[in-house]
Order: sequence, then C-alpha cells, then structure tokens
Amino acid sequence: MEIGIAGLGRMGANIARRLMAGGHRVVVANRSPGPVDELASEGAVAAHSWAEMVQLLQPPRAVWVMVPAGDVTEQLLEEFAGLMTPGDLLIDGGNSNYKDSQRRAASLFARGLLFMDAGTSGGVWGRAEGYALMVGGPEEGLARIRPVLETLAPAPDRGWGHVGPAGAGHFVKMVHNGIEYGLMQAYAEGFEILRAKEELELDLHQIAELWRYGSVVRSWLLDLTAAALAQDPELSDIRGWVADSGEGRWTVAEAIDHDVPAPVITLSLLMRFVSRQDESYAAKLLAAMRNQFGGHEVKHEP
Repeated sequence: MEIGIAGLGRMGANIARRLMAGGHRVVVANRSPGPVDELASEGAVAAHSWAEMVQLLQPPRAVWVMVPAGDVTEQLLEEFAGLMTPGDLLIDGGNSNYKDSQRRAASLFARGLLFMDAGTSGGVWGRAEGYALMVGGPEEGLARIRPVLETLAPAPDRGWGHVGPAGAGHFVKMVHNGIEYGLMQAYAEGFEILRAKEELELDLHQIAELWRYGSVVRSWLLDLTAAALAQDPELSDIRGWVADSGEGRWTVAEAIDHDVPAPVITLSLLMRFVSRQDESYAAKLLAAMRNQFGGHEVKHEP
C-alpha cells in the first residue's frame, strides 16, 4: 500500500526502510532535509514539506507520525489535520500519553479524519527483527493499515494486535514500558551484586552469556546486557545517569489511580531519579539518623 512517514529519527527512518523492503510506496518527510534525501536515495518518495507529503499521497491518505511525544506531536497532527481531507487517516506511532490519544481521536473524528494510536516497541533492532505493535482505534482504520502492520511486525500473524479503541494502543505500550523498567532494574541489581563479590573474580559477560540459554531469566534484555558487557565489562565510558521517557511515570500514576499495588515498577522509576543525583541528600540524612540513634559510623567529606 501507500503511506507517508512523518519524522525520520532512528525509529521513523527504520520503519520507512522496513516498509520499503516490504514493497510499499513510502513518502517521507522530516523537518530537516538530510534524512529525506538519504531515504530518497534508497527508494522512498521525498517530500520536503508536510504539505508536499499530502499532495504526493493519493486519497484516502494514511500518514504515520513518528516524532517526540507532547507538543511536537500535538502541533504536527494539527498541521496535518489542516492539510488533509475527510476520510484520511493519521497514525501516531510515538510514546504519547493515552489520554492525549483519546482526545485527539475525538477531535480528528469531528473533522472527518480517522486516528489510530500505535504503541511501537523494537527500538533500533526493529528494522531487522520487526516491531511489536499495540494498536488502538476504529476497525475501519485497522482495515486500512493492516498491510502496513503485517509488514512492520516480526511476522504477519504475530507481534501486532488491535488491542482496543482509541488510546488503548498507547495505554498498553505505557504498561509495557513500565514492565521494562522493572526488568531492567532487576538485571542491573543482580549484576551489581555479582560484581561486588570481588573474591570470586566473576566474569559478568560469561555469566550473562550462559544465562541466555536454558535459564528461566533469559530474555532479549539479557541478550543486550551480554552484548554491552562484551564491549566493556566495567562500563567505563558510561555514566550512571538514567533517563525516563515519561511512560514509567504514567504507569505508576495509573496504578495509584486504580489502587493497584505496583512496587517493583514504582521503585524502578524512583531508582532512575536516584541515578541523576551526583550527591544524595537523602543518603546523607539516612547516615546522620543512623549515627544519632545507634552511634553508627559516618563517612565524612575529605
């Protein structure tokens, strides 16, 4: 089929490439021209403005938006809404808040446009391995983009699904990312415990590799951990500062709103905040309290 890809960062560009490899006609646009020209050299149809993208697509059009969540997505969807005609379809494949997706779907529907929210997982490996796609929105929109989903997924019959109405795709992706936080934190803590047992001289890369086969903790995240440890077991060039995309926060907020205990996901989010502190006042206060009630030793600044 024919589709536009708006936003050619690492994810957007590789989505376009996978679609082209699957035989689709892909029209690409981006705020900066470099990625457009690069993909045009690989077979994409170049559009050097959002308006030109709309002109190059035959109605009813389908445009997949792949830009950062928040104001950037809001503004781009609004711009496309002003350029497109009734019956056209917009897909948000970014990490938008599901409440925003519900609101946008209603607003666009009132203007005669269809909207689908597609939670997209796979990162930089998605081009080769396929993407996991969690899709929300109307059945009519799903029927339109089904060929695209079947191409982007690891296989036509797996790795993607229509999970519910507008907002459902981004809600499921939000919880997916919350689970991801917890899994990553567990691996990080486990390997730090292994590293701390210095007298055993454990080879962390060796352990990661052996756990990858037959172990109950094997996973793709463990595969990636093993790859990182193979490059530099001490992670000497990496600072222990961990960002969060916002979806972990939203998952915790939903857990609180629905009275669902989620201590692992919540603590994994808080540990990311801890990683950003060069010096923790809370840790200093904990040490001071222990000294006050138990006379425990405190370490002083040099």
